[in-house]
Amino acid sequence: MYAKLLIACCVCAVASAAPGYLDGISYAAPAYAPITHAIAAPVAQVVRAEPVDPNPAYSYSYGVNDPSTGDHKDAQETLQNGVVHGSYSLVEPDGHLRKVTYTADRVNGFNAVVERTGNAHAAPVAVAHAPIAIAPHPWR
Repeated sequence: MYAKLLIACCVCAVASAAPGYLDGISYAAPAYAPITHAIAAPVAQVVRAEPVDPNPAYSYSYGVNDPSTGDHKDAQETLQNGVVHGSYSLVEPDGHLRKVTYTADRVNGFNAVVERTGNAHAAPVAVAHAPIAIAPHPWR
């Protein structure tokens, strides 16, 4: 019995050691495809001189007045002759009106004047009610 098992194992070993299809020994170096790099041709850049305004000017303003949310603010700003003049105002959470007036230029930099006017009002107190306790139905 052991002899038959030994012979079967030897036959399997010889069969698996046989060279397979196209498994010949080769001593040549593997052939690789040549490495090529595609380099794009340089593109000539078109340089155009943009027109420059030596004395730019602008002006804008906006405002919000929403009584349902209590959002009240506005802003204005103008630039003329290299000097920026502007102001903005808002209602702070305590009820005061804050108004900031500013000026900015290359010589003096940014200068702001802040005014706070109006009367403060008490912030509304949030009332937290205790949850209603509902007893579960008794088990029968």
